[in-house]
Amino acid sequence: MRDTRDMDQDLDLEHQPVSIQTYKVLKSKLNLMYPAVIHMNAPLVQHKINTTIVDAVNKQLHDQGFPQNPETDVTAYYEIKTNERRVLSLSLLNYAFSGGAHGMTIQQSLTFSTETGQSYTLKDLFKPGSDYVKRISDIVAAEIKQREIPLLVEFKGIRPDQDFYIADKSLVIYFQLYELAAYVYGFLYFPISVYELQDIIAEDGPLGKMMY
Repeated sequence: MRDTRDMDQDLDLEHQPVSIQTYKVLKSKLNLMYPAVIHMNAPLVQHKINTTIVDAVNKQLHDQGFPQNPETDVTAYYEIKTNERRVLSLSLLNYAFSGGAHGMTIQQSLTFSTETGQSYTLKDLFKPGSDYVKRISDIVAAEIKQREIPLLVEFKGIRPDQDFYIADKSLVIYFQLYELAAYVYGFLYFPISVYELQDIIAEDGPLGKMMY
């Protein structure tokens, strides 16, 4: 039988965050900061996570017209949302200004298993066959009504691959600028407690790990 101290040590290790290093790229019309995981015991997992992050950063730059459009000025940064329980969830934000009344910010969030390097889609967070789209859509619809958010288009439900990140014990669903509301409302965020979804959450997935 294992010593309870060994079990407590395992639990402590499970809750330990991974080490993050910030890389900066400063040049004409570009101020870029992006994260990389470092000092992992599994170099292949570390490489997999970092490659996914760099690919996403480069895609954002391309989507914002950098460097294709010489008038585009870009500022990009990141935010760590969760870094515990072998789950890393982060957001990459990219603001580009090419003239006009205001610039445009896009956001992409990535959620990883720091055990395997897997990058999760929204569908991966739930049990196979569960109607997570309707369940989340109903919660978001009620929140839109309660907050009296004036919409540009009728809300008919989330996409199966809707943008999300994990923060503490919440799944945060969000919408890009102009996706639902006017620019002045910014990104629309809808935090949902994991306990509100616990009957359809995949227990071995990242949301399942947040419940204990």
